[in-house]
Amino acid sequence: MADLKLFKINGQKAKVITPSDFKYEKQIQKLCEDNLEEFFGIRFLATEYSTGNKHKGRIDSLGIDENNCPVIIEYKLDSKENVINQGLFYLDWLMDHKADFEMLCLEKFGKKTEVDWSNPRLLCIARDFTKYDDYAIDQINRNIELIRYCVFDSDYVIFELASSTVQKGNGAIESKGATAKYRTIQEAKESSSDELLNLFEEIETFIFALGDDVQKKELKYYYAYSRIKNFVCAEIRSSKNTIILYVKVPFSKVANPAKFMRDVSNIGHYGTGDTEITITSLEDFEIAKSLIEKSYNES
Repeated sequence: MADLKLFKINGQKAKVITPSDFKYEKQIQKLCEDNLEEFFGIRFLATEYSTGNKHKGRIDSLGIDENNCPVIIEYKLDSKENVINQGLFYLDWLMDHKADFEMLCLEKFGKKTEVDWSNPRLLCIARDFTKYDDYAIDQINRNIELIRYCVFDSDYVIFELASSTVQKGNGAIESKGATAKYRTIQEAKESSSDELLNLFEEIETFIFALGDDVQKKELKYYYAYSRIKNFVCAEIRSSKNTIILYVKVPFSKVANPAKFMRDVSNIGHYGTGDTEITITSLEDFEIAKSLIEKSYNES
């Protein structure tokens, strides 16, 4: 990001726009909180959320992402600030106060939210990070994302996923005694044929090849592939020998949709995306590739 240059073109003349910066941390915090869903696919819940008298502290921003996972967001201006340790403290606090978070969701959205506690996230947003920050998160078994920002003329802002780590062994597990209504993604995978798994591997290889910034998250019933926001979600339907993809492209913008694509913008489903693609063969997948790539480019 430090090497990024933005030019304004006036006729045939190019003029470089010099990056600026916020004077106060609150400025980047306010900008992000006002646009959390647009920037990061996160629904805003609270700002400066108090952790109480016993664990004195305030979480900069608290939200819930498009996969219904809790998100803690911490901001910093100075790369010397140890915002990661602070965020980890708040993550631990949050896992001990699940009822408080779920009540906050109820108050904010007016209905009960099925929170996915298997994948809580920590987002650290800063002008820059050091090599020690990158190294530190690699040693921590948590979902942590370091996001750089760059401001130009106070009118333009760019976000870049600088580094991230995904918690290992964090797949959602049914509580003891609970009756599962649907197969989890792991159960579906274990009961799939070799042919279906090979097809899924082809799809996943293509998704990862779209860019170095692609991240994979295992949720209870599906996989989510994201940059900073989801761009495709995948379900494995072993009983029907199919793979279902949801992409973030409005169905109205799909040119000549195939028969195995449909509009699900008003139909409840797991994952995110308004267009559903049902893939049963490599031929289907070849047709779907351009739509997956479009969703990636626009995410």
